[in-house]
Amino acid sequence: MKRQILFVDGYNMIGAWPKLNQLKKQDKLGDARDALLFMLSNYAKYEGIEIIVVFDAQLVPGIQKTYKEFGVTVIFTKEDETADTYIEREASLRINPLTHVRVATSDMAEQWIIFSRGALRVSARELYQAIKESEKKILAHAEDYQFENYRRKSPWSKSQMDKLQKIFKELDSK
Repeated sequence: MKRQILFVDGYNMIGAWPKLNQLKKQDKLGDARDALLFMLSNYAKYEGIEIIVVFDAQLVPGIQKTYKEFGVTVIFTKEDETADTYIEREASLRINPLTHVRVATSDMAEQWIIFSRGALRVSARELYQAIKESEKKILAHAEDYQFENYRRKSPWSKSQMDKLQKIFKELDSK
């Protein structure tokens, strides 16, 4: 199976995702970055992919650094280097027959450049929807796991138990 890497243009996602954009408008950019990293962390762990989030140093000058947060690699570019430039360079270096590289950005020019170099593009909206779907699956698995011990002792399925619970509530209300 191919190794999967997803480069994410951090500020592009913050500007496109409703909750994060709202935080940005309230001058809570740090909170928006943390929320983005947390959401991407759950997605990365569940889907089994490596995620690299890149933020422009233009909005946080003189801070070039790389670190891990919530299991996601976070990169602040050098001063005067855009996230797009960094992503183009690094994605090109990582593309090989054993690695599947995708780039999440809604910047059309960036999408064309990375596509021409062999990486696949994911729009901000597509990534947001994929994360929401992943969150639903995580919740379903958690619920299923929680119910698993009970099912071992009971011959009833979850749907049968839900119907029975509904009948009990109706009887209680009478």
